Amino acid sequence: MIRIAVDAMGGDQAPKSEVEGAVRASRAYDVQVILVGQEGLLREELSRYEDARSLPIRVVHASERVGMEDKAAKAVRGKRDSSIRVASRLVREGAAEGLVSAGNTGAVMVTAKLVQGTLPGVDRPALASAFPTLTGRPAVMVDVGANVDCDARMLGQFAVMGDIYARLILRTENPRVGLLSIGEEEHKGNELTRKAYSLLKTLSLNFIGNVEGGDVYSGQADVIVCDGFIGNVALKVSEGLVDVTKNMLQRSLQATIAGQIGYVLSRRAFADFKKRLDYSEYGGAPLLGIRGVCIICHGRSNANAIKNAIRVAAEFSSSRINDRIEYEMQRWSSASLAAAQAD
Repeated sequence: MIRIAVDAMGGDQAPKSEVEGAVRASRAYDVQVILVGQEGLLREELSRYEDARSLPIRVVHASERVGMEDKAAKAVRGKRDSSIRVASRLVREGAAEGLVSAGNTGAVMVTAKLVQGTLPGVDRPALASAFPTLTGRPAVMVDVGANVDCDARMLGQFAVMGDIYARLILRTENPRVGLLSIGEEEHKGNELTRKAYSLLKTLSLNFIGNVEGGDVYSGQADVIVCDGFIGNVALKVSEGLVDVTKNMLQRSLQATIAGQIGYVLSRRAFADFKKRLDYSEYGGAPLLGIRGVCIICHGRSNANAIKNAIRVAAEFSSSRINDRIEYEMQRWSSASLAAAQAD
């Protein structure tokens, strides 16, 4: 049984959402959930569920918590018994295969990198986020916030890791990899994207060239590569647009009698529309390139999001994605060294 440690004190609704999500996940999947946090609060929350004692859930105490207002580096240094650090340590020590956290994103990334370490050949770990598309199949964007400043080599690594993630987790055969830029032509973009374009052409990927912002949701690319600054802006703009679109559509349908009738008649379609755009269905963003598994959820994640994040973490572990990433990075490094020697 795969073991997933959950930072139960991290999210906006902690520990309620984390505990409920853990209960749902342990009922639905073949996974053991380790809730990490203040033991008294977690056991009190677990007592609300009649079948909690029979579920594969255990509690590990952590006396401290990292808040959203805490500075990442300071929190990692100063709060050595925080729930996120204890959860990450469980992964490092082999007591859990992965961790899930809806806490302070910066603190989670720094802690995972410091405590668990990075895979050989990976310069920087990267956050991958799934975006819904018109094709019905999600596209994955890498990086969406872990690395604000990047070089071409890092974007190449993001492309390789994103390709592996799309194939093994999203079940996309021969993923089309695109580089996010301001135009389709090879010469478009800044110095970083032009160098990255030249590098991506040499990799054994299904590289389709540059893609623009309007292509993110079209399904033209299955993997979209960019630096963390651009990716995080794209992610936040998308989240805001989704919320606005859902609210405006609902208001418009309810504004008139005809609209109200249409709303009642189309509730199933509207529910499907909301589900396709609901971040909680995708379970969170994996931090690719880290030893073990690390899934970072939105701060306002509900129980459904935590449940799905646990599922993704278990799938990530059982698919042995890290073995594939390590192999591809070693192969890439060998090829680069051979090319340099030839030159």
